[in-house]
Amino acid sequence: MPEIIFNGPAGRLEGRYQPGKDNSAPVALILHQHPQYGGNMDNKVAYYLYHIFAHRGFATLRFNFRGIGRSQGEFDNGVGELSDAAAALDWLQSMNANSSKTWIAGFSFGAWIAMQLLMRRPEIEGFISVAPPANLYDFSFLAPCPSSGLIVQAEDDDLVTPHSIEKLVEKLHIQKQITIDHSTISGANHFFENELQLLVKSVNTYLNKRLGTP
Repeated sequence: MPEIIFNGPAGRLEGRYQPGKDNSAPVALILHQHPQYGGNMDNKVAYYLYHIFAHRGFATLRFNFRGIGRSQGEFDNGVGELSDAAAALDWLQSMNANSSKTWIAGFSFGAWIAMQLLMRRPEIEGFISVAPPANLYDFSFLAPCPSSGLIVQAEDDDLVTPHSIEKLVEKLHIQKQITIDHSTISGANHFFENELQLLVKSVNTYLNKRLGTP
């Protein structure tokens, strides 16, 4: 997984990039959790999401938001981080001009950013949203949600209330022409520390349904 540096709106951004299996491979962008609470691209959830897509032959990128690791800039309460994510997707697509599909995946704060980017980039056709913090951030911009995807919650999440995610899923379910799958990982806390393999299984099961078995 080559280390890369690319230009972002607040300076250089640090990432890890896995090229696709061929020049028309789909692309996937992975976004990590809150930068001010230990979030970085090497968080285990972000790391596992990255390898799930890379294993399927996607050209896959995960990166540090501004102010984390070797990424320049300072935390910007989600505004700058959304710009970082857009710049990362631009870089990823520039490296894969013949790509056939675009996916995005995010964990916690990264899921909130990912869903905002989804609304701005119509080429994104699928998403994986892990522990979206629906009780901490406003998700009302998903009106309507433009793409089908998977929302995963942790049964014993101590930061994101299960009820808030269930309300988000219920709201998205009533929208036409998209399908929202919803998975709950039994016994998992917010970071899925002891249940990462169950998280991987849930995401792979969904991707097998959407994309076929790799």
